[in-house]
Amino acid sequence: MTNTIRNITIIAHVDHGKTTMIDSLMKQSGSFRENEIVEERLMDSGELEKERGITILAKPASINWQGSRINIIDTPGHRDFAAEVERVLSMADGALLLIDSAEGVMPQTKFVLSKALKQGLKPIVVINKLDRSDQRAEEVLDETFDLFVSLDANEEQLDFHVIYASGRSGWASKEIEGSRKNLHPLLDLIIEHVKPADFDKTKPFAMLSTLLYADTFLGRSLVGRISQGTAKANQQIKAINLQRKKVDEGRLTKIFRYEGTKKVPIEIGEAGDIVVIAGLEKANVADTICDIDVNEPIPATPIDPPTMSIKITVNSSPLSGTEGKKLTSTQIRDRLILEAQNNVGITFSENENKDAFEISGRGELMLEILLTQMRREGFEMTVSPPKVLFRKDKNENKLEPIEEITVDLDEEYSSKVIDSMNRRKGKLIDLKDTGKNKKRLVFHAPTRGLMGYTSRFLTLTKGNGVINRIFHSYGKYEGDMEGRRNGALISMENGKAVAFAIFNLQARGEMFVTHNDPVYVGMIVGLAPKAGDLQINVMKGKKLTNMRTQGTDENVVLTPVRKMSIAEQLSILNTDEALEITPKSCRLRKAILNPHERKKNEKVSARSVA
Repeated sequence: MTNTIRNITIIAHVDHGKTTMIDSLMKQSGSFRENEIVEERLMDSGELEKERGITILAKPASINWQGSRINIIDTPGHRDFAAEVERVLSMADGALLLIDSAEGVMPQTKFVLSKALKQGLKPIVVINKLDRSDQRAEEVLDETFDLFVSLDANEEQLDFHVIYASGRSGWASKEIEGSRKNLHPLLDLIIEHVKPADFDKTKPFAMLSTLLYADTFLGRSLVGRISQGTAKANQQIKAINLQRKKVDEGRLTKIFRYEGTKKVPIEIGEAGDIVVIAGLEKANVADTICDIDVNEPIPATPIDPPTMSIKITVNSSPLSGTEGKKLTSTQIRDRLILEAQNNVGITFSENENKDAFEISGRGELMLEILLTQMRREGFEMTVSPPKVLFRKDKNENKLEPIEEITVDLDEEYSSKVIDSMNRRKGKLIDLKDTGKNKKRLVFHAPTRGLMGYTSRFLTLTKGNGVINRIFHSYGKYEGDMEGRRNGALISMENGKAVAFAIFNLQARGEMFVTHNDPVYVGMIVGLAPKAGDLQINVMKGKKLTNMRTQGTDENVVLTPVRKMSIAEQLSILNTDEALEITPKSCRLRKAILNPHERKKNEKVSARSVA
């Protein structure tokens, strides 16, 4: 059975069509009945994945083709979830590298390919979306070859196979102008050129835990490829970590393998197959699950460290408990520990009192996804401004995370973007013309300056630009950076905002609240155009008299409130501010709500600095 199993992973930049390609492969390989109703982007099973159109968690599936089983692992394309990609590659014998025929090689393409080449994989290059009117397949192929060379691919890897396809239309061809009937040429290429790894079935059972799922009925479910031997239901197993220490021991209660996207129970799992096992409560990702007699762990890929952190505490505002059900520090702590166990890209730490928790991750999107999930689960919490994690080199010099930013935009906006990146200590590395009055700019800039930059970039390019960011390296500290220029407009009363008051205050700055919104002392209700905080009263009603005069009863017209994502709100916070998150609302606030206590704290801080 082993020699008929092919384990492949699909890797690509975000939105280059991985999940849509898997949909088409599964439909054409007969994974569904003819009359079966199949959702679009079937592999994006999570609620947030469907909403945002991005893959967050890596997920395996399987198809049968020409008597062989092909296990396909869909991977995230966004840089913040790169930890998923790094782990998944260890389960694969081959990889499909999808590249958009118009966008070409993008930052994440470079990242995932470098990881695949280091694992010794020989990717099949799929130039996807060939049905686009602006496709430039030949140029993209040249760019891809240059990328392989720049990443020090060996001769065997440089001799990669290329196929042209459209995942959405469901066809693949070995030639740009070739036959466009179905995806059979791609499936045949996988069978022909992805060689199954050679595993020894006679040795005792061992597998590397690569993915972890929490199952309501089975408990912890560990996913991995069996590296040696066979796994049998009810056998005694243990988990050991990379230091050869035993982490857990128990009985293998259930074994599953994937048939399509469904998990099917089996009695025996063979070497080379990707299986899901249950029965261990403490085993984690990167642990070796094995027979009692095995003592040598399977080497695991080290995960790149987190670059950004936030502090989460209980919701301490006067509105606490009015919208959510999970309010206590114990509930928040348990949820964050569970997340850190399931997601290796996140680390968890807490203070001595266990009432303030620090969560570190790869970037803004990863942290925003966690906060959004918790919000939907009914949690209320207070979140501090994001903080970049610094390091020190051998000479004790301060280092900070540097990102590579690739932007595609119309030529007329390039000078504005270059200027805005310069203010954020960004350095222009490359500039090239991509045709049709469009430019591609590549910058290296500190992560500190890029928090919330995406919305600013879209404003500068009038919504026409595309920006992609990826962690590049730790570089020298670039010095102090300009923070938010605008002061905060702070509520001085508890109650509900009044349209008449907001109307008269609109000239003072941008307002975040509208009529009848609840407000409290210390809540940030808007931003002033200049520096310096301002206390305002958004509850001041209109004076009522029995006299009527011309102009007194004009309609009050309020400027619509800007809807901001959690990431945008976190990015505009100053160090003395916080974000209150509840299932229904997100409110900006001062960390210390009482204005008198805030002044005392400012004086103490000023003295300590002096």
